[in-house]
Amino acid sequence: MHQAIRPLENHDMSGLDVEDNRRILIVTDAWRPQVNGVVRTLEATAQELTLMGHDVHFLTPADFHSLPCPTYPEIRLSLARKSDVARRIAAIAPDYIHISTEGPLGIAARRYCLTNGFNFTTAYHTKFPDYIKARFGIPIRWTYAFIRWFHQPSQAIMCATPSVASELGTYGLAHSYSWSRGVDVDLFTPSRRLSKTIPAALKDLPKPILLYVGRIAVEKNIEDFLNAKVPGTKVVVGGGPQLEDLRARYPDALFIGPQFGEDLANIYAASDVFVFPSKTDTFGLVLLEALASGTPVAAYPVTGPIDVIGKAAVGCLDNDLDLAIRRALSASRTLCRTYAMQFSWRSSAQQFLGNLVATKINQIVSR
Repeated sequence: MHQAIRPLENHDMSGLDVEDNRRILIVTDAWRPQVNGVVRTLEATAQELTLMGHDVHFLTPADFHSLPCPTYPEIRLSLARKSDVARRIAAIAPDYIHISTEGPLGIAARRYCLTNGFNFTTAYHTKFPDYIKARFGIPIRWTYAFIRWFHQPSQAIMCATPSVASELGTYGLAHSYSWSRGVDVDLFTPSRRLSKTIPAALKDLPKPILLYVGRIAVEKNIEDFLNAKVPGTKVVVGGGPQLEDLRARYPDALFIGPQFGEDLANIYAASDVFVFPSKTDTFGLVLLEALASGTPVAAYPVTGPIDVIGKAAVGCLDNDLDLAIRRALSASRTLCRTYAMQFSWRSSAQQFLGNLVATKINQIVSR
């Protein structure tokens, strides 16, 4: 079977028991009520680390006064003073600090670590410069100057795919470690395609059912999906700033808002193709959720789909999205499920922990 995701760096863990109990602090500006891949990844990672016996703490906007982010109100911008952040970190007394986002809290935690000589890791979850360009027209190279400033002092930048690591390398950030993603194969399963579990909203719709799941925002490039000429019914799951505008302009598509848990899993399984039009995602957890449900993927051959799917026969990647959808319709749903089974949140969490431990090894060796 084609294995699209490869380690970015190998680290010698010999002589160090990564199963020893560790106190881990994760600092993130992305948190509930946001519904996105970053939040789901952090929650799943924390759950697995806790089951492995580790003590996981979070520092999030929920811990401080915050304001809604302009154009993206689900994101809360923390108003925490650096002294408050420092006090909370000191009270937790973590063995490891991982800074997940480049927002106000991430910057405050970064300052604390640099001031106190504390090694830390960061993550590059989203193509932030591309998002900023799509929303505000700011040149990518300008935003990458900030990205370079933010991540350069970290001991490791955790990236979901080799493509993202390669892209960061072109901007002078070469210290990337691999941190892949997982999927809940018990929740997302083809067995939900049975007639009794097909959502009422999807019954009796013209086939095939073409599905999009994710934020309804300009950087997700959803209009490419909505403009596709393939016959059938386009179903859009999710919320966001473009929802009402797209709903008004594409009345033939079915917009059913955010869905969660079994309701979402049933929709995946009932669909015939999952369409992923984004060109700015670094991974795309929804790709794995669709594949685990037995639903093939149609996407562009860009970062994310290339790394998750590559040349595996679980859909089609093509610069012609219509062609990708048509070809994905003939993919084996059984093979989609089998392919997704190789991704687990436990292995993702172990990889995350190994990266944290490697930074301590590097610190000891450098002394």
